[in-house]
Amino acid sequence: MDYSGKEKEAMAIMAEADKKMKTSHSVFGSFFGSSSKVEEACDLYVRAANMFKMAKNWSAAGDAFCKAARLHLQVESKHNAAVNFLDAGNAFKKADPQGIAISCFCQAIDIYTDMGRFNIAAKHHISIAEIYESELLDIDKAVAHYEHAADYYKGEESTSAANKCLLKVATYAAQMEQYQKATEIFEQIGTYSMDTTLLKYGAKDHFFKAALCHFCVDMLNCKLAVQKYEEMYPAFSDARECKLLKKLLDAHEEQNIDAYADAVREFDSITRLDQWQTTMLLRIKKTIQDAENDLR
Repeated sequence: MDYSGKEKEAMAIMAEADKKMKTSHSVFGSFFGSSSKVEEACDLYVRAANMFKMAKNWSAAGDAFCKAARLHLQVESKHNAAVNFLDAGNAFKKADPQGIAISCFCQAIDIYTDMGRFNIAAKHHISIAEIYESELLDIDKAVAHYEHAADYYKGEESTSAANKCLLKVATYAAQMEQYQKATEIFEQIGTYSMDTTLLKYGAKDHFFKAALCHFCVDMLNCKLAVQKYEEMYPAFSDARECKLLKKLLDAHEEQNIDAYADAVREFDSITRLDQWQTTMLLRIKKTIQDAENDLR
């Protein structure tokens, strides 16, 4: 489909907006309502940006939204500036220069935090985290933005939203072998869940993950942790996850790699293990193999 007509129309609107800005900076403009000229120019830049979007020229759309955002800041229209920076970020995200998209989202976040709109700021920290996570593959930066989001949600008493972000942090922390950090988060969320009627059933999953992190560090740590979770949350004793952990602990104590593999296989045949759990279980299995090799 030929989008050149839309693109030409967008460029003409951009030229009109630029012209308005020049007159607003002139001597006469300063006397005769320069702020209204700025607002008119903002509307034109946004119109042009939407035309560029229709033409699928995402970079040009992002640039036009940025111009509108900066002008909105000049006239103290913070909310509109933030909205335009977000629109710019979403446009740039489709174009490829992810650094520019992230910069736009960060500028929107700065405005929202300045306005005390922390829930919205948190939401956009998650957007940035997802770009680092899935497109730029920079897990450290993704984790940092999930942590920022969790802090803002906590400050606004949005505990469930904060916990979703913290679960991401814990999952990545364990993958990067930061087991203590991961364990603390999983235990904290497990404790919160067991005391919350609607979330109670999910507590066992968080305690299971915390125990696996303990196990990766030390078998005795894991054994003590499982006992602690059973005392805190008696329903955990009847969970298949708890029974699996006990079988794995026995197999590890006996250095019986076949019993370990059988226990994992039996559990997986009924409750599918996800990729993260499988990775942790393979790491623990490797400690048995290494111990066997040391004995030879």
